[in-house]
Amino acid sequence: MRERTSLEDSIAAIRRLEQELDDAITLIELGDAEGDDATIQEGEAVIRNIEAEAQRRQVETLLSGEADSNDTYLEVHSGAGGTESQDWAQMLQRMYARWADRHGFKVEVLEISEGEEAGIKGATLAIKGHNAYGWLKTESGVHRLVRISPYDSAARRHTSFASVWVYPVVDDKIDIQVNESECRIDTYRASGAGGQHINTTDSAVRITHLPTGIVVACQQERSQHKNRAKAWDMLRARLYEAELKKREEKANAESASKSDIGWGHQIRSYVLQPYQMVKDLRTGVQSTSPGDVLDGELDPFMEAALAQRVYGTTADVEDVD
Repeated sequence: MRERTSLEDSIAAIRRLEQELDDAITLIELGDAEGDDATIQEGEAVIRNIEAEAQRRQVETLLSGEADSNDTYLEVHSGAGGTESQDWAQMLQRMYARWADRHGFKVEVLEISEGEEAGIKGATLAIKGHNAYGWLKTESGVHRLVRISPYDSAARRHTSFASVWVYPVVDDKIDIQVNESECRIDTYRASGAGGQHINTTDSAVRITHLPTGIVVACQQERSQHKNRAKAWDMLRARLYEAELKKREEKANAESASKSDIGWGHQIRSYVLQPYQMVKDLRTGVQSTSPGDVLDGELDPFMEAALAQRVYGTTADVEDVD
């Protein structure tokens, strides 16, 4: 029924666009016949609005995967390099939170591990909104930063790496069986903000799925019981995402497994010095405004990656100004 409703909405939108286009053409023809420039301009303005709406609809057609409409979890992990990479991981966490805010999505921080001096070692976000997973699923991979280090007294240029991992939130209608005997459950004290209670009780929960090595953690709630329940939900989601990836790899006859956090494995480079450039190494899409990208302007990169995944090409994708 959900699929039927979605298809009916899409068909109705297309028919509405067709009718609006016919009306706009008629308006322009009428203005041309009567020599009325204002009427012609009105019709042209309607066509420009139709074009923008059609482009938005075109992107939405790329979000047709099995779990694309779901909420999503997003993990950020720092790579080797200590404070540098931990600061970069925190910058990425902020970037995705800003992107989510631009789309009207809700963001919850489920788990965070603070760095020793600055930044974070890792964090897990829950991003809630229609098509959240569909938009973010191509962001999984290693992200590389090149800049003059604010932590280097000699002001030398440093390269830092951090990884992003995205997997969908699964609802009750998707049955994922997990054998608890194959899992190790650890409790520990949460870190970060949260008041006296969160730092003085072992309320945080970490679950390790031994057959796959998947690890999830949650420290969002004051109650260990609630954190445990949320962690189980996250584990089921990770196992579901792994199964989706297997199906996709089989269908596309390609392997896209998780890579090491380092050289040769990155999907996108963010260069702040000696020049300003963000470039996606999969699609070739680039931006000369890394400040805007780090502030959440990610849609052109996501759209190109989605098009490449669906059509196997990034044709007609332009650079971002």
